[in-house]
Amino acid sequence: MDMLTIGAFAKASRLSPKALRLYDELELLRPARVDPDTGYRYYAPEQLEQARLVAWLRRLGMPLARIREVCSLPPGPAAREIRAYWARVEAETAARRDLAAFLVDHLSQESRKDTTMLELRYAALSDRGLVRPANQDTAYAGTRVLAVADGFGPGGAPASTAAVEALKFLDDEPLPAGSVLNLLEDAVQGATTAVQDIAATGDIGTTLTAMVWTGAQLALVHIGDSRAYLHRDDELFLITHDHTMVQSMIDEGRLTAEEATAHPQRTLLLKALTGDGAAPAPDLRLHDARPGDRYLLCSDGLSTVVPDDELQQLLTTAPGPDQAVHTLIAAANARGGPDNVSCVVADVVGAAQGVVEGRR
Repeated sequence: MDMLTIGAFAKASRLSPKALRLYDELELLRPARVDPDTGYRYYAPEQLEQARLVAWLRRLGMPLARIREVCSLPPGPAAREIRAYWARVEAETAARRDLAAFLVDHLSQESRKDTTMLELRYAALSDRGLVRPANQDTAYAGTRVLAVADGFGPGGAPASTAAVEALKFLDDEPLPAGSVLNLLEDAVQGATTAVQDIAATGDIGTTLTAMVWTGAQLALVHIGDSRAYLHRDDELFLITHDHTMVQSMIDEGRLTAEEATAHPQRTLLLKALTGDGAAPAPDLRLHDARPGDRYLLCSDGLSTVVPDDELQQLLTTAPGPDQAVHTLIAAANARGGPDNVSCVVADVVGAAQGVVEGRR
C-alpha cells in the first residue's frame, strides 16, 4: 500500500513515465515491484531521492551510462565524478565558443574591410640539451608553416621529422582562412600515416604543435604536450592545452598544479601521433593576428624547466625571433637541460615593416 504508481512517482520525481520505463530497461532505476499479472510498475518512496538525482544529472546533459556509474557510488566519490564531468563540459564549451567566434568573424564582411596587411618574421632552433644522448625533437619555421614536434621511443627522431614534413606542403601557396582548419585536419591524417610508416608499435611516436599563416590569421593544430604561447601587450598567454594524464586530473579537480610537477605519471600522454590506431582528434583553432604579437611554439624541454614568468621576460626583451630562440634554449640549458629543447618564435609585423627572416 506504500508503493507509488508509475504516474504518481513520475509526478513526484519530475521524470516522465516514458523516461522511467527507459531507465528500468537500462537498469538505471528499477521499480521496487512489477505486478506479474498486469505488468504495472510500482516504486518505493525511498527511491525518490535517486530518481531526483537522475533527473538533475540529465539536466546537466550527462549521458545515461555515466549517470549509472555516478548513482552506484557513495556521495563523496559521486560528487567528484560530477565535478570531473562538468570540467570536461566546460573545456568542450570553451573550444566551441572559440569556433563560434571564428565563424562570426569569418562570415562578417564588415570586420574584413580594414584588415591591415601583415607579415611574419620567424626563427626556429632545436637543441639536444645537456642530458639526453640524442635529439628527438624537430623544429621548423617556413614562409607559412611553424611547427614543433617532440618524438619519443626508439624511433622518436624520425617520427617527429616525418610529422613536420607532412605539414610542409602548406608552405607552398597562400591559404584562405575559411579552409585552412580543414586543410590542417587533413594534414594531421597525413602526419599520422607518416609516423605509422616509421613506427612499428605504439611505443614510438611524437607530439605535434603547429601554426599556419594565412596573411592575417594563424591557424593552430595541437596534439600532445608541446605548447604554443602568445605574447601580446606585455602579457603571456598559453593557447594550447596539454594532452597529458596529469593535466586531465588537474582539469577534473583531482590534482593541483603543484602536485602535478612531482606526479609519477606527469609525462604520460593522452594524445600523440603513434604507430598504433587512427589519428587522434587534434585541437584546432584560428587566431587573429595583430602587429606586435609574438608567438612561441616549444617542446616540453623548455616549458617544464623555464617558468612562465621567465618566458614572458625573455620574450619581452629579445629584439628579434633569432635572438629569442637562442636565449630561450640557453635558459633551458642553464637550468640543467634535462631534455631536448626546441622552439619557434614568430613576430607579426605590418607589411611596411616586413623583413622576412628564416632560421631552421
